[in-house]
Amino acid sequence: MKRKDALRAALSARSTESQPELPAGNPGEAPAAPPEPPPEAPRPLVRSGAVGAMGRSLGRIASAAAEARAMVASGDRVVEIDPGLIDGSFVQDRLSGDPQEHAAFVALIRERGQQVPILVRPHPTAEGRYQVAYGHRRLRAAAELGRPVRAVVKALTDEDLVVAQGQENSARADLSYIERALFAIALEDRGFDRATIMAALAVEKTQLSRLIGIGRAVPAEVVAAIGPAPKAGRPRWTALVEALGRDGAGEVVTRILTAPDFSDLSSDDRFARLLAGLTAPAPRPAPAPAVWTTLGGRPVVRIERGRQGTQLTVDDGIEPDFAAYLIQSLPQLYAAFAESKARDETD
Repeated sequence: MKRKDALRAALSARSTESQPELPAGNPGEAPAAPPEPPPEAPRPLVRSGAVGAMGRSLGRIASAAAEARAMVASGDRVVEIDPGLIDGSFVQDRLSGDPQEHAAFVALIRERGQQVPILVRPHPTAEGRYQVAYGHRRLRAAAELGRPVRAVVKALTDEDLVVAQGQENSARADLSYIERALFAIALEDRGFDRATIMAALAVEKTQLSRLIGIGRAVPAEVVAAIGPAPKAGRPRWTALVEALGRDGAGEVVTRILTAPDFSDLSSDDRFARLLAGLTAPAPRPAPAPAVWTTLGGRPVVRIERGRQGTQLTVDDGIEPDFAAYLIQSLPQLYAAFAESKARDETD
């Protein structure tokens, strides 16, 4: 073999050893580059303390509502369930709403059907039953219409359930201020930590403290009588709490709440009437009646002054004839009064 041919053969063999064998079916093609890994989803900023715990809860649970919507889009795990098999959440997040609004909501479901499924979990203690995280109104409407309810079934811990329940309502701005406060109190009373409650309501620590403080300061019977009051925000509820601390507030509350027409008002109007009644200026106390006594100290005439006039009451038991004498003397008394008044005006 010639030197040139030998060198070409050696180079060819070395090149073959250093390159991987091409896969069958792709002759003459270079191996494809390995696919790039998908971009990593941005991670939430994790901090220490309560804020960090809230961030971890939000990152771990993320949004059960968003997952439910994703399931709806893919058609995965959306089922129809008999409403009679579904129990409510173990934490109430609503006060009784407006019956007219509920009737309109049921009519809409009857006409258009249930567009968005509710979120439920397998019941933790009752086999074959479910527990709703959110969608209580849709569940109630389906039950009244005698229809199965469309639901996303998801395994949820208690913490997952309350966070999903709170986040869904917060996202739709569906709960009034006092309902959010009562929801926070109910979670705290059940032993959930502040970080979880903050995540459920999407509020900061200071906001949560105010919510719980106001909710606990308003007596339960007052909240029940007023209702959700959707137009009343934190400033007005704060004003109500301050007014409830005034002297005599209990009597005012009882008088207003027991008025015959109070329950006929809308929830916002009930709130407004109570707040107005508690903050109205107190009426001036009537001056104590005076008593005119004789030189001997006998209280003969009782004198009461009011906005409409002055009233003299003669005790006939002490001086039986004095009232008649006083009436007979009115012309002379008035003449003396007029003369004195004219004299004062000329001086």
